[in-house]
Amino acid sequence: MEINGKIIRVLALQQGQGKNGPWKKQEYVIETTDKIPRKVCFSLWGDKIDQFNLAEGMDIDLSFDLESREYNGRWYTEVKAWKVVKKQPVTGPSGDNYSAPEFNGGMPPEDAVPDDLPF
Repeated sequence: MEINGKIIRVLALQQGQGKNGPWKKQEYVIETTDKIPRKVCFSLWGDKIDQFNLAEGMDIDLSFDLESREYNGRWYTEVKAWKVVKKQPVTGPSGDNYSAPEFNGGMPPEDAVPDDLPF
């Protein structure tokens, strides 16, 4: 599954020791860019935390899996991210926001020097 939006909150890093060794988990809250914005809490586990290096204010495309598990008669659902693509604004050489040059329909500029070609 996929959603896109802006990271509005980075929650505290969680770490612990399990039967398979140490683990770490980082949770983030993303606000979607839909007509009706939604807030979704998702998590990254282990090395993915450092790999994606996410921060508040970043616009991202998020690919994730949903996983539910039962514990003591209650069900818990987690949104586990497996791919994050950071959206970056297009910038020109000076670092300013870049806009494509206007298309003039293939016509030469008005002040262009005419050539002597017959075609």
